[in-house]
Amino acid sequence: MKGFIKITGLVLVVLSLSTSCTEQLELTPVSSITASGFWVNEDNANGALNGMYVRFRDQAASNLFYWGEVRGETLSYGLQASEGRERYFENTLDPNFSGPNWLRMYTIIHDANLILKYVPEITFNNPDNKNRMLAQAFSMRAFLYFVMVRTWGGVPLVTDPTEGYDAETTFKPRASADEILSQIKSDLDQAIALFPDNNLPTSKAFWSKPAAQVLKGEVYLWTGKKTGGGQQDFNTALAALNDAATAPGLALRTNFDDIFRYNQKGNSEVLFSVRFLDLESGTNYNAELYVRDDQIPVGTDQATRALIGQGGGLNRMAPSALVRNAFQEDDQRKNATYVAINIPDAQGNPEYYASIVMKYRGFIDPSGRRFIDDIIIYRYADLLLLIAEAKNALGQDPTTEINQVRQRAYGTVFEAHRFVSGSQAANDEAILQERLLELAFEGKRWWDLLRFGKAFEKVPSLQNRAGQNHLELWPISLGTISLNSSITQNPGYGN
Repeated sequence: MKGFIKITGLVLVVLSLSTSCTEQLELTPVSSITASGFWVNEDNANGALNGMYVRFRDQAASNLFYWGEVRGETLSYGLQASEGRERYFENTLDPNFSGPNWLRMYTIIHDANLILKYVPEITFNNPDNKNRMLAQAFSMRAFLYFVMVRTWGGVPLVTDPTEGYDAETTFKPRASADEILSQIKSDLDQAIALFPDNNLPTSKAFWSKPAAQVLKGEVYLWTGKKTGGGQQDFNTALAALNDAATAPGLALRTNFDDIFRYNQKGNSEVLFSVRFLDLESGTNYNAELYVRDDQIPVGTDQATRALIGQGGGLNRMAPSALVRNAFQEDDQRKNATYVAINIPDAQGNPEYYASIVMKYRGFIDPSGRRFIDDIIIYRYADLLLLIAEAKNALGQDPTTEINQVRQRAYGTVFEAHRFVSGSQAANDEAILQERLLELAFEGKRWWDLLRFGKAFEKVPSLQNRAGQNHLELWPISLGTISLNSSITQNPGYGN
């Protein structure tokens, strides 16, 4: 038969199909599902789309956080054994300890490529639903390649599904970073053109036109600053971000902590998130950033105990002193972002003991603390600060957007924290600092530092390594290279 998809790649898809579709698929040989036997109707296509999002959730559970945050200045040692995680924030990665690899990202890209190949040939009851599905696949592929190009630079560029073995596809070499970025921009243009409306889905757990526009804005800010795109790219970024801001129903939450709570999924601030549900998914990365009950010392004051509540997880990493010292006491984001445990020393003075991340702390049930809050990819405050960044890059005044974020953060004492525009450099510093306070531990900081060109200035483990620019990229694991002899290592990490 022409073309096949391995059964392991479609297990989750098949489970999501209706009974009638399952009965049809039971006629297929056990070892494989043919393309012609699977991609026959709209139900099949929806099953494939759901499978793409399920596999994306596996990456959002921890890997997106590691790639996008942990090499920055926000994390340090926790109470529990780090099991090598210090290699990230100490920036001592090498090909033997290189962090999560890209292999599962290509599984999701394969999902997107299958949708883009076969869905155009399927008849839908409503053509808008077909276009929305194709737009989601283009958006997902663009986002995945944007994660990878910022992490490793050039990576293999695969835009067709891998439906059989051939050496040319299996041993594909790395495309250049410029080729990857060009593909990302093309995918986003196609996605935005295909979305039939500007609405956000109720769950906020699917790509939408506004979410794709935020991604486009971030991509063009990256290329404007990192690859010489300059003013033209900044104008494109600002236009896309302004379009995203017109999404109906989008607004800042009054209570910052509410944004992340399990019972507030899909709230008004969220543009796009990854859905985690009880009995459906495993834990997210905050399980590595909280604290066990038996590690909360007896001398902990009651106010701190009340904020922590029941313990859970393992404190393998913790908020760094830089982050803890960045927040002012009248900033409502502080207690919603981290809690420090201080205990009295011999003289009765408070002494730092530990700290924990609060954003995705989950909820309590009889089994304990459950770390299954949705992981937010884009939210409105992030969008506002990206608009401020694009405006400042164009020499425009970013005051309105920065003050919208600060107004929510400081409430009745906002006037003491009102932003006043200064030089372009001073404004950039203020925007980058506001992104730290607003978005800490959301998987953004490392990429923010790279985009602003501040990693070697602000990350303690990089401050004496100026000029070692290869450290902006991650090493490629030896395992990845062993699977594909055409893959070459990033410069600075050996052969």
